Amino acid sequence: MNILIVYSHPSKKSYTFQVFEQLKLAVKKQNWNLEISDLYASNFQSDMSEEEYEREGFAKINLPISKDVLEEHKKIEKADCIIFLYPVWWSDCPAKLKGWFDRVYSVGYAYGQTNDFPKMKTIPFGLVICTAGHPNSFLSEIGMAQSMETIMLEDRLGKRFKNKEMLILGGTLDLENVMADHFLQIEKTVEKIKNYLT
Repeated sequence: MNILIVYSHPSKKSYTFQVFEQLKLAVKKQNWNLEISDLYASNFQSDMSEEEYEREGFAKINLPISKDVLEEHKKIEKADCIIFLYPVWWSDCPAKLKGWFDRVYSVGYAYGQTNDFPKMKTIPFGLVICTAGHPNSFLSEIGMAQSMETIMLEDRLGKRFKNKEMLILGGTLDLENVMADHFLQIEKTVEKIKNYLT
């Protein structure tokens, strides 16, 4: 089983980093192969260049794809499951992760496919895990949870994933009262991956 974690947070002092460590432990317990794209640690270029825009904006699939993007494509092609882990900042993922989608989901590969260009495989399972300051109940009450799920699951993951789920670890402003439950949810969610991949 090959698992890819796309992780987006700049600080090892953050709660999201603690979740990242717990997630890695839970995956390793299963004896699965684990690959990580740590977007901040690798200084992933999130801004699309003018040359990349020309390729994407005008669907010129004959133009070259950047080396760092091709490296991400290789990781995607090996993965049975991709887990996206990030904090909720202003109702969405950090710009680094948004930039990952902007650049890695290149035309001809992730959309606008043709018969004569390598296209992205359908990933068996996609999991989105995000940490949020507000409790889940509040995020649902104001429609934010539903909005985040629609954007991540229906647009960014979309039909590129056969199965997909989102786990919002909310209430981090009251961390002492939610941490144990969050870590339990991570364990259960990783167990769930087995149902989709075995």
